[in-house]
Amino acid sequence: MDARFPAVAQQILLIERELRVQGWWEEQAPSAEALASVEPFCVDSLAFEQWLQWIFLPRMKDLLEAGAALPRVSGIQPMAEQVYGQQARAQGLIVLLGEFDALIGGSAS
Repeated sequence: MDARFPAVAQQILLIERELRVQGWWEEQAPSAEALASVEPFCVDSLAFEQWLQWIFLPRMKDLLEAGAALPRVSGIQPMAEQVYGQQARAQGLIVLLGEFDALIGGSAS
């Protein structure tokens, strides 16, 4: 098993919690068409926080539950910075996504 699994699982929970705290967690899933976008981060059909909730988090949970190989690189924080800029409300999420990127890249302490 990948030694990063426990830390990645914890980070995913922290990201989900932050989405909920900020009121960005949705009860209703976007349409199947919106979820089927082939654009990176579904930029043409979903808000970034929707992509996190409905695409990213489920995929990461599936990988962890299956014991599958985790990605070796992640660049989610730069996308979050581009989307949210300097919005104070988003800074906690941006930090958590940066920590996720570091974990995936193997540079977390």
